[in-house]
Amino acid sequence: MNGNGSAIELQSLTKRYGKTTAVDKIDLSVSSGTTLGLLGPNGAGKSTTLRMMMGVLRPTSGHMRVLGMDVMRSPAEVKQRVGYVPEVHYIYRWMSVEAVLRFARACYHTWNADLCSELLDMFELPQRMLVRQLSKGMLAKLSLVVALAHEPDLLVLDEPLSGLDPIARDEFLDGVLKGICGGRRTVMFSSHQLDEVNRLADSVAIMNAGRILVHCPLEELLRSTKRVRAVLDNGRLPQATSDAVVWQQVNRREWQITLHPYSDEIVSRLQADNPVSNIEVMDLSLDDIFKDFIRGQRQSC
Repeated sequence: MNGNGSAIELQSLTKRYGKTTAVDKIDLSVSSGTTLGLLGPNGAGKSTTLRMMMGVLRPTSGHMRVLGMDVMRSPAEVKQRVGYVPEVHYIYRWMSVEAVLRFARACYHTWNADLCSELLDMFELPQRMLVRQLSKGMLAKLSLVVALAHEPDLLVLDEPLSGLDPIARDEFLDGVLKGICGGRRTVMFSSHQLDEVNRLADSVAIMNAGRILVHCPLEELLRSTKRVRAVLDNGRLPQATSDAVVWQQVNRREWQITLHPYSDEIVSRLQADNPVSNIEVMDLSLDDIFKDFIRGQRQSC
């Protein structure tokens, strides 16, 4: 680990494809033993970021340290200590499940055969079945077994529950991430399922257009992001806003503003500087917060 207890440190990490910037100078730190949920719409740069962390893609610029190691200088050492489930599962389709596990076991210095058997039973994976015969959900389960059986210090999961049925999803969330990994391993996962993030994440990073829009503990994000609803007097438009405005919308006389970080002082200034009345402050769900951050960035573009 780094001296500051971070399992992941990304500094000014950038990936460009010609004139297209997929990841734009992001800074991100994930504390050891915590779980980070990485949120963002399709094309936000989440998978590109995770692939760079795993040494699959070379960054255009910036620095990455994973478990105290420079990813570009020590890619083999990083892979020994990280369990990675990519968005697309690159597993030889001609192999059987049993052969995949033997192949994977030979790649790692450590392998917990009991844990592997436990996961196979949990996911009801038939070991003699060929990979090409597996459904999308079963293939996802096999990828998870391979990622977990060598007992990594860090799990990097790119949409890990895509294709899993609700029962298998609950088994993985409660039995694996909470039971096997909870508090002992660092987990970074991307997901479109906000209920999963609510259940698992200690902190959340929202990403869009290659940039990190916000990164903070989940409880803090929920506590410090609120929506203000006000009535505009005489149909006049707002005259002044605030740097804390994430997203806003005017619909006739109704003015809605999402603030992060929220404070009573900001609301008082907005009320003093604008022709408004009937101020109402509302708590937001993670789903609302995510949407407002994305919509707000699109407004500013």
